[in-house]
Amino acid sequence: MSTKKFLLEEKDIPTAWYNIVADMKNKPRPMLNPQTKQPLKEEDLYPLFSKGVSHQEMNTTDAWIEIPEEVRELYKVWRPTPLVRAYGLEKMLDTPAHIYFKNESVSPIGSHKLNSALAQAYYCKQEGTTNITTETGAGQWGAALSYAAKAFGLELAVYMVKVSYHQKPYRRSIMQTFGAQVIASPSMSTKAGRKILTDHPNYQGSLGTAISEAVELAMQTPNCKYTLGSVLNHVMLHQTVIGLEAEKQMEMAGEYPDVVIGCFGGGSNFSGITFPFLRHKLTEGKEIRIVAAEPASCPKLTRGQFQYDFGDEAGYTPLIPMFTLGHNFAPANIHAGGLRYHGAGSIVSQLMKDGLMNAADIKQLDTFQAATMFAQAEGIIPAPESSHAIAVAINEALQAKEEGKQRTILFNLSGHGLIDMAAYDQYLAGDLGNYEVTDEDVAKNLAEIEKII
Repeated sequence: MSTKKFLLEEKDIPTAWYNIVADMKNKPRPMLNPQTKQPLKEEDLYPLFSKGVSHQEMNTTDAWIEIPEEVRELYKVWRPTPLVRAYGLEKMLDTPAHIYFKNESVSPIGSHKLNSALAQAYYCKQEGTTNITTETGAGQWGAALSYAAKAFGLELAVYMVKVSYHQKPYRRSIMQTFGAQVIASPSMSTKAGRKILTDHPNYQGSLGTAISEAVELAMQTPNCKYTLGSVLNHVMLHQTVIGLEAEKQMEMAGEYPDVVIGCFGGGSNFSGITFPFLRHKLTEGKEIRIVAAEPASCPKLTRGQFQYDFGDEAGYTPLIPMFTLGHNFAPANIHAGGLRYHGAGSIVSQLMKDGLMNAADIKQLDTFQAATMFAQAEGIIPAPESSHAIAVAINEALQAKEEGKQRTILFNLSGHGLIDMAAYDQYLAGDLGNYEVTDEDVAKNLAEIEKII
């Protein structure tokens, strides 16, 4: 009888996160102070972030960073997560490829985001912080942080991108159930929000806008820190528990992936599944392809420009070296709200610049077609974000079929879509469309950045 799920025991939960920067020949360029244009120092981050994650953010030498025991204990609630052989999808596609997925949807809030939320809440609590703020797109990060905040006795305010606030009301309900305050962004509660609404009264928001509001509130509230769900190095670090477990499970399966795929917004789940495997390419020269699957409506890796840019819309954050469409880029209101971000993190951007990974942009209708196929074949309804990775995995499997060659494919199922059924309703009714940005739109946004920086 063939094995469907490859399961680890609690003792196999990683004891350390993997810091890929230590093994990179070309380190990411430093973040810059937007006023002085000088490289940031660790202590420059202390007013905004906890000291624990500030140290991790700037750590370029230690490949392994110990996971605090309190965090590891909470990981046991759902970790280790299963590695699953997608026999049903292989049969549906009639492909010689072997398809595996890491199922991060089994977490209490249904996605991978809890891996970093618990770590960040822990470091804030250790420092004596009482309040934290954050942004969220589709609501997965906000839901994760609301759970983590409650676990460590912290008060949380979440700025949720307005279009998702209305598209995904039950994610908002999850956050409120765990005690978080949820505000639709842009809002009238911050200077950044008021300016955006004054200039664009009907603006439905973006992650860049929500970050601006969350940062502003953190800086103005006593004993408060800001926490971030993606993009920065420490978030990528925390998510590597995904790939570290998957390494052991692929050994159990007796295979090694030819290609590893993750959907891509700011880079958190993508980094989590790929960085531990990419380690072997960096340190041993092992051949493996890494693919980031991003929406065609927000294609920073495939059509953006590598340069310094703000991580938020109002320009509150440090300048980050990234592939970007411009911090003022307003992405289309696709249902994959977690991928509607204008830039890529500095680590991923450097890896992309050095040719150590690839990217593919996927249209919205193609992602829902892939999602529906996966659901019918494997019995799991995936999040719209995860469906981008599924679409690329299906393309890889079909290419293997065309070539008549076996190929081992691994992707990260970053979350389930059971709170995204309104999006599926629209797809099944034929009410969804594709959104693609023009070259003129990209050029216009990037030109405006060049005037600012």
